[in-house]
Amino acid sequence: MTAPTGPKYVAIITDGNGRWAQSRGLPVKEGHQAGADVVKARLRDAVEFGIKELTVFSFSTENWSRSPEEVSALMEMFSQRIVSESPELHEEGVRMRFIGRREGVSEKLQRQMEEAEALTDGNREITFFIAFNYGGRAEIVDAARRFEGTTEEEFQQCLYAPEMHDPELLIRTSGEQRISNYLLWQCAYSEFVFRDELWPDFTREAFASSLEEYGNRQRRFGTREPA
Repeated sequence: MTAPTGPKYVAIITDGNGRWAQSRGLPVKEGHQAGADVVKARLRDAVEFGIKELTVFSFSTENWSRSPEEVSALMEMFSQRIVSESPELHEEGVRMRFIGRREGVSEKLQRQMEEAEALTDGNREITFFIAFNYGGRAEIVDAARRFEGTTEEEFQQCLYAPEMHDPELLIRTSGEQRISNYLLWQCAYSEFVFRDELWPDFTREAFASSLEEYGNRQRRFGTREPA
């Protein structure tokens, strides 16, 4: 299929990995592995679709409350994926940036994240923001601690990734219709598309359909159409 025209800056809440696994009688960690495969596939689609920044919600500050077994499996998966996939993404021109709190994350994983960012820093094909140990309120609180200015533009410079553009489109899978403490500052004027698919079932066609739905909307930013 041809690449649709659409937004340059897209954020996704990749919801439904656990339910996908449970519906198939699989361990939850298998759902997270399947979800990670889909993230990689949709990232490549994003490049073809002309998207310049893709942000995914991989682990929230609230996710620490899950079972120790699930959290441990997630941390191990993140570590393995960063090591195995960073060189490949680097070859494909992907710039990787991790946004979120580093406190509470193991020194090993912090080092791997920093190495991936350093390796890919010069790439310009697409910037891949991974929201890891991330919460929108936490980001605003952390920014407020550093803020010494008076304007919104100055406050933005205190966010985790000041260079990030505000997402034009936020997609959430699994049928849930809320933003779950995700990019609260950045999504002030984003268009939302809610999909029924669980994240591991989110195909290239579903992605394209979401972008096309965005393209059919008129963004007014508080203005009114002329009579």
